[in-house]
This record gives sequence, structure tokens and C-alpha cells, in this order.
Amino acid sequence: MKSQYLVSLTIGALVSLSASIGVGGIAHGGDVTAATIADAQKSALHKMIKTCGICHGVNGQSVSPTFPHLAGQTAPYLEQQLRAFKDQSRADPDAQAYMWGMASQLNDAMIADLASYFSAQPPASAPRPGNAVLISRGKRLFEEGVPARQIPPCAGCHGSHAEGTAVLPRLAGQHAPYLFKQMQAIQTTLRLVPAMHGVVKDMDKDQMQAVVAYLASIQR
Repeated sequence: MKSQYLVSLTIGALVSLSASIGVGGIAHGGDVTAATIADAQKSALHKMIKTCGICHGVNGQSVSPTFPHLAGQTAPYLEQQLRAFKDQSRADPDAQAYMWGMASQLNDAMIADLASYFSAQPPASAPRPGNAVLISRGKRLFEEGVPARQIPPCAGCHGSHAEGTAVLPRLAGQHAPYLFKQMQAIQTTLRLVPAMHGVVKDMDKDQMQAVVAYLASIQR
């Protein structure tokens, strides 16, 4: 019921937003000038940011572990994911429940603007570290992988501090439950990410729990 409520709420906000602007974000009525176009685009972006904040928190710092932090995420990754939600090529259950309807209303300019905005926000501060032994094991897995099982180090793609690179997401300080759920979705191909599937397909749940515990503990 909660997820249905959130979907209805966010889609309703988007419908309202779409009704308030014309084609290309230009307000209906009055003289169309560069200033009015800019004002309409700015207003639309502001409304969309507020809508995103319903789930992802003020300025992209999410409170609920169901929804990822967007603040400080790489802009290319955010753009890529919004496009994947829009064309429904990202089809894990949470994507279908929360993001397909949201992204269906976005045009290319809005996607770029949202990605730029959230990537520029300060990353959320990491929560208080948890199990020190688990975090230590996760750090080792992140930095070294498991050569004997041909599991490469996560740091090779996501950065030495999990800060993300280009279309590869920032993982540092992200909610552990969200990361764990996404790793499972990729492992079982509910979420199709071929490069990542090759990495996580042979990881067991204990290893994944250790890695996400470490990632959640990283300060900014």
C-alpha cells in the first residue's frame, strides 16, 4: 500500500507539472521570450526536484534505506539510469514500482538538469559504522576482490574510495540495504547489468553483506 501511495503521489505531481508547462517547457499564454522560457524551465526543474525529494530526501539525501542517496552521485550515471527507467530497460521490481511512471514524463533536457543538480549536491554523511569485523572484511573484498574465485576488486571500477567514475555509480555512504538488494537483483538478472553480473555472480550473501557494510561506512 505504501509503494502504491508513493507512486500515485509522484505521478500525480508529474501530471500537474506537465499541465503547467507547454511543449518544450514554455508556459501557455503571454509573450514568449528567452526570459519566459528560462523561467518556465527553472520552475519545472524546481517542481521536479521537490517531487524527487518525496522519496530521495531533501537535496537527494535519502532517509529511507529503500531509496538511494542521489546527492553527490555521478551525473553520467544518473542520466543513464533515468533513461533506463524511461525506456523500461531497467526492470528490477523497485524500478517498475517507483521509477517507470516517474521517468516516463521526463524529456532529455529535464533528465540532464536533474542529473546535474543532484550530482552537485554534497554527498550524504555516512551513518555510524556498524560491525567492525564485517566492515574490515568488506574493505578487503572491495579493494582486493577474491582472486581465487576470479572476483575482481570493486575499487577497480568504482574508485579507490567508491566515489564513482563516469557512468559507474558512487557507492560510498550509500544505504547498505539498498546496495545489497541491488547486488541480489543483478546477481539473479532481475536487473540487467552484464559487467556487474560477471562480478557478483559468484559472490555469496555473506560476502555481499560485508561489502555493503563497508561501503555504507565510508565517510563522503
